[in-house]
Amino acid sequence: MHLANYAKLPKGLVEVRGVCARTKESAASLAREANISFVTEDFSKLLAREDIDVVDICTPPALHHEFAIRAAEAGKHIIMEKPLTGYFGMPGDAEPIGQKVSRVKMWEGAKRNAETVREAVTQKGVRFCYAENWIYSPPIDKMRRLIAAAKGSVLELRAEENHSGSNSVFSRDWKSTGGGVLLRMGVHSVGACLHLKQWEGQVRRGKGIRAVSVLADTADLMHSAASDVARQAGAHQWISANPVDVENWANLVIRFEDGTRATVIVSDAGLGGLNTRVSAYMTDGVIKANMTANDGIETYAPVADVFEKEYFTEKLETKAGWNRPSCDEDWFRGFAQEIADFVAAIREDREPRSGIDLAVECVNVIYAAYLSAAEGRSVNLR
Repeated sequence: MHLANYAKLPKGLVEVRGVCARTKESAASLAREANISFVTEDFSKLLAREDIDVVDICTPPALHHEFAIRAAEAGKHIIMEKPLTGYFGMPGDAEPIGQKVSRVKMWEGAKRNAETVREAVTQKGVRFCYAENWIYSPPIDKMRRLIAAAKGSVLELRAEENHSGSNSVFSRDWKSTGGGVLLRMGVHSVGACLHLKQWEGQVRRGKGIRAVSVLADTADLMHSAASDVARQAGAHQWISANPVDVENWANLVIRFEDGTRATVIVSDAGLGGLNTRVSAYMTDGVIKANMTANDGIETYAPVADVFEKEYFTEKLETKAGWNRPSCDEDWFRGFAQEIADFVAAIREDREPRSGIDLAVECVNVIYAAYLSAAEGRSVNLR
């Protein structure tokens, strides 16, 4: 996805000069597809090249903070997929860590990892671009402008993301991903809410509005009593979520210092394709941003293979019946805009819209939420 959107930039802005992957075979496969000449499975060889200015990190989250620190120390600017980091286990942790390790220990470890990245980026003077596409999507961008145009203020934000399960085998284990849907998916919703309140504060009073506490609940719905009944009836064929020691449903309430709230709900046990929305309930209006399903084009097919050769949208279980294919998913969900902003920020030596501070704060909020869910109480972020 990143490569596809680099290719859409004006010619001469970016040249992809190398690819590194866990195995040389997988690196070579991507390199052939994108016409990249340099291939390696050794990250240090990529960092040693003086003709490489930026490293784009799309690894599983367990490698994020280590790779980011190494890149910063090598003087490379960084583009990194979400989340910034998390807690992935320490020597002595009992397995599976998602069920055996204290959430206090996890919160402290995740914050330490995040702050270490921020320190490395700051000390080395490199740009850190946090690939949170939601805040670049046209619906959220329009929401920002509408909030600025209104005279009132935001009382509540509601954000959600639902689909039928991750494609990644790493998503099932805490030690690989650092959590379940609250981190893997909820980081989008949390990031959007934190960004919008920060931005509203800057517009209204010249200072961002910070989150101060969280209250959360999490669950593994795929291994509940209700799910066992469905499994016996063979009703699990459409949902791929199968957690080992992570949650696949979460609900989170964020309290901000101005007394307002944000509600986040995420699930990867939900059918109907990808659903991503943010709503702003204001003192003088309501704004609803929908980043996936839209009615720009609609299709009907009596069977799924009628439109088999054409892509519709991410996570859609079937093309049968009525559907709403995305006309340009990368643009509508903000992927094209985030890559364009990152490249411009690095070339112009400025902060991107989505940077290290948002990345760190998302980790803080989400791991406080894990503690809240474990202890059944509100957790103070400060």
